[in-house]
Amino acid sequence: MKLHVLIEQDEAGYYVAEVPALPGCLSQGKTREEAIANITEAIGGWLEVMESKGTLDPTRMVEVTV
Repeated sequence: MKLHVLIEQDEAGYYVAEVPALPGCLSQGKTREEAIANITEAIGGWLEVMESKGTLDPTRMVEVTV
């Protein structure tokens, strides 16, 4: 699965990572690399939680290219 991740540096110097396609999926790190590692872990957790809620039905998902 490929997802777009937005990474911005905040006023305190931390890197904040957000996945627009996954509402509420956010993380941060002291470095860009740490933020990427943390958001990767957060994505896995987000998907796991949503799957346990039964909201992700693989038979209803399709992949599209824009």
